Amino acid sequence: MAGIGELAAGGAVGLAFSLLYEGVSTLVIKSKEFKPLLEELIVTLDYLKPLIKQIGAGNRELDHPNEKVYFENQMEKGKRLIDKLSTVGSWNLLKPYYSNKLVEFDRSLSKMLLNLIPQGVRDGQDILVMVRSIEHKLTQMELHGQAQNQNALGGGETRATAPYPPSSPIGLDKPLRELKFKLLNDDRVSMLSVTAPGGSGKTTLAQMFCHDQKVKDKFSNRIFFATVSNKPNLDWLQTSLQQFLKEVEENDALLVLDDVWPDSSGALLEELYQLSEGSSCKTLVTSRSFPKYGSHYTLDPLTNDEAMTLLKNSTSLDHSSGTLDELLKQIVKYCKRSPLAITVVGKSLVKGSIEIWKEKVKEWSKSPSILDEYDILRLRLQTSLDVLCENEPLLKECFIDLASFPEDGRIPAGVLIDMWSELHGLHEDAMSIAKLQHLNNHNLAKIVVISKENGYVDRCYSEQFVTQHDMLRELALHQIRQDPGGESKRLIIDICGGVLPKRWTQKKDKLKETRLLSISTDGEFSSKWDHMHLPKAEVLILNFQTKNYTLPKFNSKMSKALKVLIVRNNGLSPAELTNLDILSSLPNLKRVRLERISISSRSLTKNKKLKSLEKLSLFMCNIGRPSSNMSIRFFEALPNLVEINIYYCNDLEELPADLCGLKYLKRLVITNCHNLSALPGEIGKLSKLEVLRLRSCTMLETLQDSITNFKNLTFLDISDCFSIKELPEDIGQLSKLKTINMRQCTRLQGLPTSIWDLENILEEVICDEETEELWEPFKMIKDLRITMVKEEFNLRWLHGD
Repeated sequence: MAGIGELAAGGAVGLAFSLLYEGVSTLVIKSKEFKPLLEELIVTLDYLKPLIKQIGAGNRELDHPNEKVYFENQMEKGKRLIDKLSTVGSWNLLKPYYSNKLVEFDRSLSKMLLNLIPQGVRDGQDILVMVRSIEHKLTQMELHGQAQNQNALGGGETRATAPYPPSSPIGLDKPLRELKFKLLNDDRVSMLSVTAPGGSGKTTLAQMFCHDQKVKDKFSNRIFFATVSNKPNLDWLQTSLQQFLKEVEENDALLVLDDVWPDSSGALLEELYQLSEGSSCKTLVTSRSFPKYGSHYTLDPLTNDEAMTLLKNSTSLDHSSGTLDELLKQIVKYCKRSPLAITVVGKSLVKGSIEIWKEKVKEWSKSPSILDEYDILRLRLQTSLDVLCENEPLLKECFIDLASFPEDGRIPAGVLIDMWSELHGLHEDAMSIAKLQHLNNHNLAKIVVISKENGYVDRCYSEQFVTQHDMLRELALHQIRQDPGGESKRLIIDICGGVLPKRWTQKKDKLKETRLLSISTDGEFSSKWDHMHLPKAEVLILNFQTKNYTLPKFNSKMSKALKVLIVRNNGLSPAELTNLDILSSLPNLKRVRLERISISSRSLTKNKKLKSLEKLSLFMCNIGRPSSNMSIRFFEALPNLVEINIYYCNDLEELPADLCGLKYLKRLVITNCHNLSALPGEIGKLSKLEVLRLRSCTMLETLQDSITNFKNLTFLDISDCFSIKELPEDIGQLSKLKTINMRQCTRLQGLPTSIWDLENILEEVICDEETEELWEPFKMIKDLRITMVKEEFNLRWLHGD
């Protein structure tokens, strides 16, 4: 190992570095689990090697003992970590923890390396390339650290990571500098509230602050970010904050609360103010009004020049002229330099000609101001909606449907797929996703994808979510109120405590045509339901926050019409649903989705059969162990199920064996169920199965040999199943298999030779760099496409932004 012996002879620092380098080099050969991270660490050490040698010599001449002790301690710390990794067992359980430790150590070395390179010599070509490589590596490690934090904390439910701001925010550089000065340099400021009207850029500024390098250097990963809204889930916030503060202990930490409404969150603000005053925590708040605690910072409107720049960006203009600039100035004038209004109006004009722009400005001139009245702004926003939906009215219906869910929340794409299948006849998942993409492209909704690989490569939409800006949700609600038949199509009800809205009691006779009913209740709801007279309601959405919940009783007419039931618990932990058996009174129910509900297979089979049910989706539910003594067998109670989706159900250890009798089942999707260790031995009885997804079932060790009986299977997904060591020997008997996704199957040692039997059948294999090597012997299969994917995580979905 060239140079290492020479370093070892150069003093304590060189010896410590030598021992660390040798330990990493040895472990990278032996450890398959940590190999990618160890290889990255070796790259850092190679960069560091010549500098350590120079510093060792310099220390002898300049006599800097403190610097020498620091470097020596860092090397010894790394050697202890490497020694520990070499003895780790049960890697599949401990890998996230030690992976994070490796990334943290590599990050510390990279930062130390940048500090060792004198600023004055960074202009040299070789040094410049190295500096940029290190800086890029640090950025990637920051993203890795966020992903590890997301995984370790259970999908982000108890701790938030700040969303990334837009790529080129306008007019916020000066406010950012002032915020950094106040919160980083002024010890008198412990809580700072950024105040401005809605749509002024407060949230973007808070995001920029969290991702500023100086802020990250001070607080590291000790940053808590949460969107509060005017109807906050205070129990969730308090529990999450307590967990966060317990983790950071006495270290510097930053708390960021976005969109705070003092009337509903005053007690929380007071508590945080007292906390910040007596600790090393700093608190940043954004609000439309002035909280009475802490210091205030008023966000000024954009300057005319900034507003013009934002409008040009929003309309994708790459040139200007005197005439065009005058027209842009008029548009800015009517938008009152509001970032939200400029952005939305600009997007609505992006495909129009200059003549259309002039026509719009003339129309706006008939109104005193675009922002004088809140309704007028919504009307301007409605223009963009009308333009989009002129040739496709269904897009407007889809846009309005998004208002069926609470503000500031994320909407799973699967929920909308279920709704729109029955309401709008979009029977293929991709058709609903296409509608969402149209809304996303026109800034009327935002699609957030956890992993860029999911959906784009293998048409899996379970990890795609939709968010909608509050102003746009208000626009959708305005559409319903203004349409004479709006509430005959959909009724959206918010119940506070046990008080029903007046229109619920006053308009009962006018609601007989309602097809979609959405009811959101708060944490004080008593589950005492008024009798429902909605004979044509096909979709029922229930959003709640209480620990216990009761489904409403359905009258006979509504029971016959209802086809889709979506029950969403927005609380912190799974809630008890006491009367799930009432579903047996719904003879035409086709789709059921339950989120954060404590249930068991017995709950679904307690009484009558659900013969009409075709699709069952469970998200973050507590399922419980299947009972072997059930009076009604699972598949007998749900005899016509076509699709089952189970997501993030961590207590799922085994599937009910009698589920294997669902003779019409075509899709079985189980993702992120980390304790699922085995499939039923008779799973091969699902003879009509076309899609089998077992994504991120990290404890699953094997696929049953009986899956080779799936003669209709076209898609097999075992991605991120780290524990699977081998595939069934006769997998080649899957005579219709077109696609296999096997990314990150890191323990898979080889592939059965029966893969050759899939020649002229298998079309695509999705893999990573490591699993691609397993396919080397089979690359001669005719027309086989091997797609190698490097997965990238996006954590912004946690915040509804």
